[in-house]
Amino acid sequence: MKPSRERISRYLIPALDSLRQDALAFAAQHEKSLSSIPHTYRESARNLLHYLALRQHDIRELQLELAELGLSRLGRAEAHTLGSLNAVSNALHALAGLPYVEDRPAPPVLAQGSILLGEHAQALFGPAVDPFPTRIMVTMPSEAATDPQLVHDLLAAGMKVMRINCAHDGPTAWLAMIAHLRSAEKALGKSCMIYADLAGPKLRTGEIRPSGRLLEFKVRRDAWGRETAPALVWLTPTGKMEAPTLAVDAVLPVDGGLLAQVHVRDTLDVDDTRGSRRHLVVHERHGNSWLAKCHQHAFIDENARCKLYRRENLIAEGALGELPEICLPILLHRGDLLHVVRSDQLGALAVCDEEGHRIQPARIPCSLDAVFDAVGEGHAIWFDDGKIGGIIRSVESAGIGVEITHAAPRGSKLWPEKGINLPDTDLKVPAMTGDDIANLHALAAHIDIVGLSFVRNAEDVCTLHRQLQAAKAARLGCVLKIETRQGFENLPHILLAGMRHTGFGIMLARGDLAVEIGFERLSEVQEEILCLCEAAHVPVIWATQVLETMARRGIPSRAEVSDAALSIRAECVMLNKGPYIVETVGFLRGVLQRMSGHHDKQRPTLRRLAVSDIDAEN
Repeated sequence: MKPSRERISRYLIPALDSLRQDALAFAAQHEKSLSSIPHTYRESARNLLHYLALRQHDIRELQLELAELGLSRLGRAEAHTLGSLNAVSNALHALAGLPYVEDRPAPPVLAQGSILLGEHAQALFGPAVDPFPTRIMVTMPSEAATDPQLVHDLLAAGMKVMRINCAHDGPTAWLAMIAHLRSAEKALGKSCMIYADLAGPKLRTGEIRPSGRLLEFKVRRDAWGRETAPALVWLTPTGKMEAPTLAVDAVLPVDGGLLAQVHVRDTLDVDDTRGSRRHLVVHERHGNSWLAKCHQHAFIDENARCKLYRRENLIAEGALGELPEICLPILLHRGDLLHVVRSDQLGALAVCDEEGHRIQPARIPCSLDAVFDAVGEGHAIWFDDGKIGGIIRSVESAGIGVEITHAAPRGSKLWPEKGINLPDTDLKVPAMTGDDIANLHALAAHIDIVGLSFVRNAEDVCTLHRQLQAAKAARLGCVLKIETRQGFENLPHILLAGMRHTGFGIMLARGDLAVEIGFERLSEVQEEILCLCEAAHVPVIWATQVLETMARRGIPSRAEVSDAALSIRAECVMLNKGPYIVETVGFLRGVLQRMSGHHDKQRPTLRRLAVSDIDAEN
């Protein structure tokens, strides 16, 4: 015989009481930390501690039993943990025929968590004018410094936060972007926050030794391989080169004496690196230079020989001048050995013998020399946002030996200026570089929010707070970017440290984070970060590759639309730059507006569904 609801309720009350007592005791253990947090965040910090205590238990069986009674499963207790425990406990007491416990508040306190989160989001990002609470942040491209109309259009489309990426451009360009935004605000009667994202100690691959001087150009073809347009080549005198006056595919410096003899419709034959010749038909003159057309795919080497023909007659011979240096990427396959060297060296391609066997592995420099004192054998290393991965097999003062374990079946290309991730390595590097500090001082008077990259622990947060004081910029809001394994693992301490500063948020930087913790864990970790931040009533920025295909090509993928819809769970969503960024902002605004009728943070809501209007069968 199934136990009665009264007996089940009496059985579950001690379990709820135990969870409640653990939450209170855990918060009491951290009372010293709570006392250092301003009043505006203290109750939020206390709620975070209550939630952390709850998540120290596996309560799945308890959740099933509560669900059978028709009660809350505590699955959405993030924003109001103690209030949720109290409400369920009071409900169990009622079902068991027992009186309420007087010191336990009734359910109305459950709304307080959502109210606090909304207040904290408004303090950081400004008010949400749209009918949905998620703001749209847009990363400024370099053109925003010279194109005020672009900034105007972004603001009109729905941008609420302008993001300046301090890893690119410079103070002059950033201030121009800000000036364009202020003008657009006046013209449109709208407001927008300005967020400066400090670059931090980003690990990157360094330069690779040039492989030579070479130029490639080719014709355009359609899907059937038919030519749609020839290659346009600018022929200009060696030593007195003139810039092209129109869009061209290549610029060839040609012997001045030869070029002086050129007529319209002459043909310039140039030696190709593959032992053949390419025919360039001269089309029109521009000053001392000529525009020519070529209907062949060409690879032209520096100092290549060339001959000028008029009909069948040879008019002159000469040579090409200096061509731009080319840097070939390092092609890596699984099982290859790669040497990672210090920043004062150039990278180089692998050296092979006449039979194609590698006799010297490729090498690539790392931008941060502190890496060589921190890594150990067996540590994982990833390049280019996880496209290439390996295991460190040897560590020496001059470099690191890496066995490539992850690459495309036909090999993956490693270029300069690509990111490096070391998820197993505890890097002892400062949270803020000298450039970060200089950029903060240059922008402090003009921005509203500052972002700190690659946050690893609470001390990194304290460093940012000290620098804000030094720059007389304590008024600025702070965003801490979680993009390393250490940052995720230390998130509770980072949240508690961040709450010591009013105006505080977390950026869920899913690109580097996915590489650091493994792509298969990203969804799980993303969920945990959202839960912890909601428990702390800390607003979240949903970032990395949101509608990236649409911003670049004008049309989103289905997976991107689903991802964009999920961003309604955050208080802000970040878009990156692209040719179609204005259209992307409008599209995202529409997605968020529709999703706001279905979701409130992580809780589904029951909006009226038009499809529910069905006719009765006759």
